[in-house]
Amino acid sequence: MGSRRVVLVRPEGPRNVGMVVRAAANFGPAELVVVGADPALFEHPDFVAGSHGVNEPRSALSVCATLDDALAPCTETVGFTARTRRHRELVRWPEAIDPLRTTLADGNARVALVFGNEKYGLSEQDCDQLTRLVWIPTTSAHTSLNLAVAVGVVLGGLFDAPLHKTRSKKGRPLNHAEREFLRRHLAAVLPTLISTPSTRADLTASIERVFAHAPLESRDARAWHRLLRALGSTRGPGDLPDSE
Repeated sequence: MGSRRVVLVRPEGPRNVGMVVRAAANFGPAELVVVGADPALFEHPDFVAGSHGVNEPRSALSVCATLDDALAPCTETVGFTARTRRHRELVRWPEAIDPLRTTLADGNARVALVFGNEKYGLSEQDCDQLTRLVWIPTTSAHTSLNLAVAVGVVLGGLFDAPLHKTRSKKGRPLNHAEREFLRRHLAAVLPTLISTPSTRADLTASIERVFAHAPLESRDARAWHRLLRALGSTRGPGDLPDSE
Protein backbone atom coordinates (compact mmCIF):
# COMPACT_ATOMS: atom_id res chain seq x y z
CA MET A 1 0.00 0.00 0.00
CA GLY A 2 1.29 3.45 -0.94
CA SER A 3 1.52 6.32 1.51
CA ARG A 4 -0.58 9.45 1.88
CA ARG A 5 0.78 12.89 2.68
CA VAL A 6 -1.70 15.57 3.78
CA VAL A 7 -0.35 19.00 2.92
CA LEU A 8 -1.89 22.11 4.51
CA VAL A 9 -0.88 25.23 2.64
CA ARG A 10 -0.61 28.38 4.77
CA PRO A 11 -3.29 27.44 7.36
CA GLU A 12 -4.30 30.10 9.87
CA GLY A 13 -6.53 28.32 12.37
CA PRO A 14 -4.74 26.41 15.14
CA ARG A 15 -7.91 24.47 16.00
CA ASN A 16 -8.29 23.41 12.36
CA VAL A 17 -4.73 22.11 12.25
CA GLY A 18 -5.24 20.27 15.53
CA MET A 19 -8.42 18.68 14.17
CA VAL A 20 -6.52 17.57 11.06
CA VAL A 21 -4.01 15.82 13.34
CA ARG A 22 -6.92 14.03 14.99
CA ALA A 23 -8.52 13.12 11.62
CA ALA A 24 -5.21 11.55 10.56
CA ALA A 25 -5.21 9.55 13.78
CA ASN A 26 -8.74 8.36 12.99
CA PHE A 27 -8.22 7.54 9.30
CA GLY A 28 -4.47 7.17 8.88
CA PRO A 29 -1.75 6.42 8.57
CA ALA A 30 -0.93 9.68 6.83
CA GLU A 31 2.02 12.07 6.88
CA LEU A 32 1.08 15.63 7.86
CA VAL A 33 2.98 18.54 6.37
CA VAL A 34 2.28 22.22 6.96
CA VAL A 35 3.54 24.81 4.46
CA GLY A 36 4.32 28.38 5.49
CA ALA A 37 2.71 28.34 8.95
CA ASP A 38 3.54 30.56 11.89
CA PRO A 39 5.31 28.32 14.49
CA ALA A 40 3.16 29.93 17.20
CA LEU A 41 0.19 28.11 15.70
CA PHE A 42 1.39 24.82 17.22
CA GLU A 43 1.67 26.32 20.70
CA HIS A 44 -1.84 27.73 20.70
CA PRO A 45 -4.36 26.20 23.18
CA ASP A 46 -6.81 25.71 20.30
CA PHE A 47 -4.30 23.44 18.54
CA VAL A 48 -4.10 21.30 21.66
CA ALA A 49 -7.90 21.29 22.02
CA GLY A 50 -8.46 20.36 18.37
CA SER A 51 -6.05 17.44 18.57
CA HIS A 52 -7.49 16.14 21.84
CA GLY A 53 -6.74 12.47 22.36
CA VAL A 54 -3.61 12.40 20.19
CA ASN A 55 -0.36 11.88 22.04
CA GLU A 56 2.23 14.55 21.27
CA PRO A 57 0.29 16.13 18.38
CA ARG A 58 3.12 18.52 17.47
CA SER A 59 5.37 15.56 16.66
CA ALA A 60 2.81 14.36 14.09
CA LEU A 61 3.53 17.41 11.91
CA SER A 62 6.48 18.43 9.79
CA VAL A 63 6.92 21.92 8.37
CA CYS A 64 8.09 22.98 4.90
CA ALA A 65 8.90 26.48 3.72
CA THR A 66 7.31 26.01 0.28
CA LEU A 67 4.71 23.83 -1.41
CA ASP A 68 7.41 22.71 -3.83
CA ASP A 69 9.37 21.27 -0.90
CA ALA A 70 6.29 19.51 0.46
CA LEU A 71 5.54 17.88 -2.90
CA ALA A 72 9.12 16.89 -3.73
CA PRO A 73 8.98 13.21 -2.67
CA CYS A 74 5.44 12.59 -3.95
CA THR A 75 4.54 10.57 -7.05
CA GLU A 76 1.00 11.98 -7.32
CA THR A 77 -0.31 15.36 -6.18
CA VAL A 78 -4.01 16.11 -5.69
CA GLY A 79 -5.40 19.51 -4.78
CA PHE A 80 -8.82 20.08 -3.25
CA THR A 81 -10.64 23.21 -4.39
CA ALA A 82 -14.16 24.31 -5.28
CA ARG A 83 -12.97 26.94 -7.78
CA THR A 84 -12.59 26.39 -11.49
CA ARG A 85 -9.00 26.88 -12.66
CA ARG A 86 -8.50 28.08 -16.21
CA HIS A 87 -8.60 25.01 -18.43
CA ARG A 88 -8.01 22.47 -15.64
CA GLU A 89 -10.44 19.61 -15.15
CA LEU A 90 -12.12 19.64 -11.74
CA VAL A 91 -13.10 16.10 -10.76
CA ARG A 92 -15.88 15.42 -8.25
CA TRP A 93 -14.60 13.66 -5.14
CA PRO A 94 -16.94 10.63 -5.48
CA GLU A 95 -15.45 9.97 -8.94
CA ALA A 96 -11.89 10.52 -7.73
CA ILE A 97 -11.94 7.99 -4.88
CA ASP A 98 -11.54 4.77 -6.89
CA PRO A 99 -8.71 6.07 -9.11
CA LEU A 100 -6.87 7.27 -6.00
CA ARG A 101 -7.39 3.92 -4.30
CA THR A 102 -5.93 2.25 -7.38
CA THR A 103 -2.92 4.57 -7.26
CA LEU A 104 -2.41 3.88 -3.56
CA ALA A 105 -2.52 0.12 -4.17
CA ASP A 106 0.99 0.52 -5.60
CA GLY A 107 3.38 0.21 -2.68
CA ASN A 108 5.75 2.70 -4.29
CA ALA A 109 3.12 5.44 -4.58
CA ARG A 110 3.29 8.52 -2.38
CA VAL A 111 0.20 10.67 -2.84
CA ALA A 112 0.01 14.28 -1.68
CA LEU A 113 -3.48 15.45 -0.68
CA VAL A 114 -3.23 19.23 -0.73
CA PHE A 115 -5.57 21.67 1.02
CA GLY A 116 -5.44 25.46 0.91
CA ASN A 117 -5.87 28.29 3.39
CA GLU A 118 -9.21 28.49 5.25
CA LYS A 119 -10.08 31.87 3.71
CA TYR A 120 -8.49 31.82 0.28
CA GLY A 121 -8.02 28.17 -0.57
CA LEU A 122 -5.33 27.18 -3.05
CA SER A 123 -3.91 29.89 -5.29
CA GLU A 124 -3.53 29.59 -9.06
CA GLN A 125 0.21 29.10 -8.55
CA ASP A 126 -0.45 26.32 -6.04
CA CYS A 127 -2.78 24.55 -8.46
CA ASP A 128 -0.25 24.80 -11.29
CA GLN A 129 2.04 22.51 -9.28
CA LEU A 130 -0.58 19.78 -8.81
CA THR A 131 -1.35 16.90 -11.14
CA ARG A 132 -5.05 16.62 -10.27
CA LEU A 133 -7.72 18.97 -8.93
CA VAL A 134 -10.70 17.63 -7.02
CA TRP A 135 -13.92 19.22 -5.80
CA ILE A 136 -15.86 17.92 -2.78
CA PRO A 137 -19.57 18.44 -3.62
CA THR A 138 -21.79 20.11 -1.02
CA THR A 139 -25.33 21.44 -0.86
CA SER A 140 -26.03 24.75 -2.54
CA ALA A 141 -26.96 26.19 0.86
CA HIS A 142 -23.30 26.18 1.93
CA THR A 143 -20.69 25.52 -0.73
CA SER A 144 -17.49 25.89 1.30
CA LEU A 145 -16.12 23.27 3.66
CA ASN A 146 -14.23 23.78 6.89
CA LEU A 147 -10.58 22.79 6.37
CA ALA A 148 -10.54 20.02 8.98
CA VAL A 149 -13.89 18.67 7.75
CA ALA A 150 -12.56 18.52 4.18
CA VAL A 151 -9.48 16.58 5.30
CA GLY A 152 -11.69 14.22 7.31
CA VAL A 153 -13.96 13.60 4.30
CA VAL A 154 -10.97 12.75 2.09
CA LEU A 155 -9.08 10.57 4.57
CA GLY A 156 -12.30 8.83 5.54
CA GLY A 157 -13.07 8.11 1.88
CA LEU A 158 -9.65 6.53 1.39
CA PHE A 159 -9.63 4.64 4.67
CA ASP A 160 -9.52 0.85 4.42
CA ALA A 161 -11.09 -0.17 7.70
CA PRO A 162 -10.25 -3.64 8.96
CA LEU A 163 -13.27 -5.89 8.83
CA HIS A 164 -15.07 -5.89 12.15
CA LYS A 165 -15.86 -9.49 12.96
CA THR A 166 -18.76 -9.96 15.29
CA ARG A 167 -18.08 -12.93 17.49
CA SER A 168 -20.48 -14.55 19.84
CA LYS A 169 -18.88 -15.17 23.21
CA LYS A 170 -20.88 -18.36 23.66
CA GLY A 171 -22.00 -19.46 20.23
CA ARG A 172 -20.77 -20.70 16.88
CA PRO A 173 -22.74 -21.59 13.75
CA LEU A 174 -24.43 -24.98 13.89
CA ASN A 175 -23.17 -27.59 11.48
CA HIS A 176 -25.60 -29.63 9.41
CA ALA A 177 -25.69 -32.60 11.79
CA GLU A 178 -26.39 -30.37 14.81
CA ARG A 179 -29.12 -28.49 12.94
CA GLU A 180 -30.79 -31.76 11.91
CA PHE A 181 -30.64 -33.10 15.45
CA LEU A 182 -32.30 -29.94 16.78
CA ARG A 183 -34.97 -29.91 14.08
CA ARG A 184 -35.87 -33.57 14.62
CA HIS A 185 -35.86 -33.20 18.39
CA LEU A 186 -38.27 -30.29 18.18
CA ALA A 187 -40.50 -32.10 15.71
CA ALA A 188 -40.54 -35.22 17.88
CA VAL A 189 -41.53 -33.44 21.10
CA LEU A 190 -43.48 -30.22 20.58
CA PRO A 191 -46.32 -31.48 18.37
CA THR A 192 -47.10 -34.21 20.92
CA LEU A 193 -48.07 -31.47 23.37
CA ILE A 194 -50.86 -30.26 21.05
CA SER A 195 -54.20 -32.09 20.96
CA THR A 196 -55.69 -30.50 17.82
CA PRO A 197 -54.50 -32.32 14.65
CA SER A 198 -54.54 -29.21 12.44
CA THR A 199 -52.54 -27.20 14.98
CA ARG A 200 -50.11 -30.10 15.36
CA ALA A 201 -49.62 -30.15 11.59
CA ASP A 202 -49.10 -26.37 11.50
CA LEU A 203 -46.52 -26.56 14.29
CA THR A 204 -44.65 -29.38 12.55
CA ALA A 205 -44.58 -27.38 9.29
CA SER A 206 -43.41 -24.27 11.16
CA ILE A 207 -40.55 -26.17 12.80
CA GLU A 208 -39.49 -27.41 9.38
CA ARG A 209 -39.57 -23.93 7.82
CA VAL A 210 -37.80 -22.10 10.63
CA PHE A 211 -35.24 -24.56 11.93
CA ALA A 212 -34.19 -25.96 8.56
CA HIS A 213 -33.07 -22.56 7.27
CA ALA A 214 -32.69 -19.97 10.06
CA PRO A 215 -29.17 -18.85 11.09
CA LEU A 216 -28.56 -20.79 14.30
CA GLU A 217 -25.72 -20.92 16.79
CA SER A 218 -24.69 -23.58 19.27
CA ARG A 219 -26.14 -21.52 22.11
CA ASP A 220 -29.53 -21.50 20.32
CA ALA A 221 -29.42 -25.29 20.12
CA ARG A 222 -28.49 -25.58 23.80
CA ALA A 223 -31.42 -23.37 24.82
CA TRP A 224 -33.95 -25.34 22.75
CA HIS A 225 -32.69 -28.72 23.89
CA ARG A 226 -32.89 -27.56 27.52
CA LEU A 227 -36.45 -26.37 26.94
CA LEU A 228 -37.41 -29.72 25.46
CA ARG A 229 -35.88 -31.53 28.44
CA ALA A 230 -37.77 -29.21 30.77
CA LEU A 231 -40.91 -30.35 28.96
CA GLY A 232 -40.03 -33.93 29.76
CA SER A 233 -37.94 -35.11 26.83
CA THR A 234 -35.19 -37.57 27.60
CA ARG A 235 -34.33 -38.24 23.98
CA GLY A 236 -30.84 -38.14 22.54
CA PRO A 237 -29.67 -38.31 18.91
CA GLY A 238 -30.02 -42.10 18.75
CA ASP A 239 -33.62 -42.00 19.98
CA LEU A 240 -34.96 -39.71 17.26
CA PRO A 241 -36.49 -40.95 14.01
CA ASP A 242 -34.63 -40.08 10.81
CA SER A 243 -37.61 -38.15 9.53
CA GLU A 244 -41.08 -37.14 10.58
